[in-house]
Amino acid sequence: MKLEFHHINFVSEDVDRLHDFYTNVLGLDDIAQENFPRTEATKDHGYTGKIRFATEGAMQMHLAERAFDVGFNHDQVINPVERGHIAFRTDDLPAFLSKLDDNGIPYSDYGTTFAKEWHQVFFMDPEGNVIEVHQQVA
Repeated sequence: MKLEFHHINFVSEDVDRLHDFYTNVLGLDDIAQENFPRTEATKDHGYTGKIRFATEGAMQMHLAERAFDVGFNHDQVINPVERGHIAFRTDDLPAFLSKLDDNGIPYSDYGTTFAKEWHQVFFMDPEGNVIEVHQQVA
């Protein structure tokens, strides 16, 4: 099982302002939203918030509209767009989940709720920081 750092997610009430800061002030490149096919969402299921993307070439930034109800709407403990999170990509999600289970670490398995091509799982480190681990499914 391999993990590689993939992205950091920041949340905001004004995603365009945040994106403008990272692209126009800090000089990161925009990543077209078409590169991230989203699963269709409704008001009560999925995630309908605005998302923008930026990169310095290797790492991605996902800038998402803050939503406090995502965890509740999916009967999940962890809400990935309440405070933001860091994300890793794995090549063996079942092995990674076994590691979490073996260590007694609870997680929220959102599957492909947010991204058509990623199976996403969220959990917390000992300080309460949200971490995503995902595997490509398409």
